[in-house]
Amino acid sequence: MTQIFRDSESDLAHRAKWFTGRVAIYGALILWTVICLFPIYWTITTSFKMAPDVMKGHMVPWWDYTPKWLGWKSLGLSPDTIGAESTVRDEFMKRFLNSVITSVSSSALAVVLGSLAAYGLSRFSYKFGYMRNSDISFFFLSQLILPPVVLALPFLVLYKSLALLDTRIGLILLYTLTVLPIVIWIMRDQFAGIPTELEEAAMVDGLSIWGAFATIVMPIALPGMVAAFILSLVLTWNEYFFAALLTSTHANTLPVMVASQTGSQGISWWSMAALSFAAILPLIVIGVVLERYIIKGMAAGAVK
Repeated sequence: MTQIFRDSESDLAHRAKWFTGRVAIYGALILWTVICLFPIYWTITTSFKMAPDVMKGHMVPWWDYTPKWLGWKSLGLSPDTIGAESTVRDEFMKRFLNSVITSVSSSALAVVLGSLAAYGLSRFSYKFGYMRNSDISFFFLSQLILPPVVLALPFLVLYKSLALLDTRIGLILLYTLTVLPIVIWIMRDQFAGIPTELEEAAMVDGLSIWGAFATIVMPIALPGMVAAFILSLVLTWNEYFFAALLTSTHANTLPVMVASQTGSQGISWWSMAALSFAAILPLIVIGVVLERYIIKGMAAGAVK
């Protein structure tokens, strides 16, 4: 009987320890989720505030303040203005289209070029002087060390001579160059985790190296390519420095428009919040829809 009582106490203590650990873990995860989502919540609520509500720091709708469509009305996106003509809304759609074209095109181009470069670095041995594969890979990554402001004047002079100022193609080429090192490093780990025996077996069956790459390697590495594409898309979508420097009228993107929400009376926080949320909403939708690819892509390179 005593032994049974001791076993029961031990089982209860184990359950209590397990329950306490679960509560601590889920509590920490919930707290971290609130911290991560709070900026988005603040942006959304600010877009429905009046000037006094913004200055007083009111946070809870219908409790601290009554929501208004002030921020969305200034963009022509409120219910009472969406059907009317709006110069600001037309400008927003123009900037939105510029951001979509430049970010999607540059990200896709970077994934294509980066995947080919990464595949070569993971499957073949190269030698350029004293540089080997690892040195070449680090050379690509080292391009991220250089601050963008150092490249401002050279790119400004180069783009002026090539007539690429204020053009979408100019931003696409530049954005491709900036995210290419990240794509190469991500895809290099992806390809390194794929056994070479699969390609060898495919070539024994009559496929060429390109055929094995297209039919065997690419489907396996697809989650990593999607993850690299989304990361590139986020970086290029939010890029402000070069967009503000190299564009003026025709190729301006959304980050430049967000930063321009200032006037003689200060910053229009409600307009900036509405515009910011409208700008990040597509990325949120893409992240939710392609979540499983992102997780697979990020985890694939760590498991071999």
